[in-house]
Amino acid sequence: MNIEAVDLFCGVGGLTAGLIKSGVQVKAGYDIEPSCQYGYEYNNKASFVLKDVADVTADEINSWYSQGAVRLLAGCAPCQPFSTYNQGKDTTLDKKWPLLYHFMRLIEEVRPELVTMENVPDVTKHKVYHDFVSKLEELGYTVSANKVDCVQYGIPQTRKRHVLLASLISKNIKLIPPTHDKPVTVREVIKNLPVLYAGKQSQKDALHICSKLSELNMKRIKASKPGGTWKDWPKELLAACHTKDSGKSYSGVYGRMEWDKPAPTMTTQCFGFGNGRFGHPSQHRAISLREAAIFQTFPEDYQFCKDDFHIKSIGKMIGNAVPVRLGEVVGISLLRSA
Repeated sequence: MNIEAVDLFCGVGGLTAGLIKSGVQVKAGYDIEPSCQYGYEYNNKASFVLKDVADVTADEINSWYSQGAVRLLAGCAPCQPFSTYNQGKDTTLDKKWPLLYHFMRLIEEVRPELVTMENVPDVTKHKVYHDFVSKLEELGYTVSANKVDCVQYGIPQTRKRHVLLASLISKNIKLIPPTHDKPVTVREVIKNLPVLYAGKQSQKDALHICSKLSELNMKRIKASKPGGTWKDWPKELLAACHTKDSGKSYSGVYGRMEWDKPAPTMTTQCFGFGNGRFGHPSQHRAISLREAAIFQTFPEDYQFCKDDFHIKSIGKMIGNAVPVRLGEVVGISLLRSA
């Protein structure tokens, strides 16, 4: 079966790369971040369109598909409005909030045979999500939606996502069963990478680069145990927030990963030791961008920029991406169901 896809909110291409790996032909990706264009096009040989989804028309989307192809419209809208970090906050004015409605509009106008949407699990707590599902059902789609534990599909990080599949051509649309009965660990995927010192970059791989550590944070990481917390430190290394009641519950920051467990969820700040459990298990540094990309199951030769190297920018691309393996699982599921 010839499935052709357009990937809305494509970022640097995690979902696209996974769909291609599964056998889906991705024709184009849309995003508003110009920094993503090089990585998206270089690695995936698909067209990148720098455009807000609010300005995209049905005719434009349909122009990408070949006659007779099974059309897939994929849309992994930025998840910040639905994140647990935003629970209790007024996000009604967030400019990202209406994105699922724009996706819904395009589905109604294009009527693709297949649809997929991926987001954080808490997306299901919001009216916009239920409006989205109701519209799909109204249009005649069979909808399958599940909370997915990425570890069960061989992704080496404790990432939970909500994955929706919808079809006009199959009543049996569903995600394939879990493929792994035991986790892929940190050791399995990064143990053979070259040793790296804080603030340095590998001569063999420009993406194997990590952030500098201040003198204080170097002392902190040396006092940190794999799987431990800042509570293991001597008192003189504690930050002011750690001594306050409000900071005592944040045990996941300033932590080291464990060799024989999956990595924590990669975020847009995954390159920073103080931003989560992003310390290397044994080397005195935060994980490198290449290591973060590997935890997101990007191929080890995936390129994110041509020359200008900005750790924060690339870290954001990596953290925002759909894990490539999850994209592959979605593609396999659609091919088998269709």
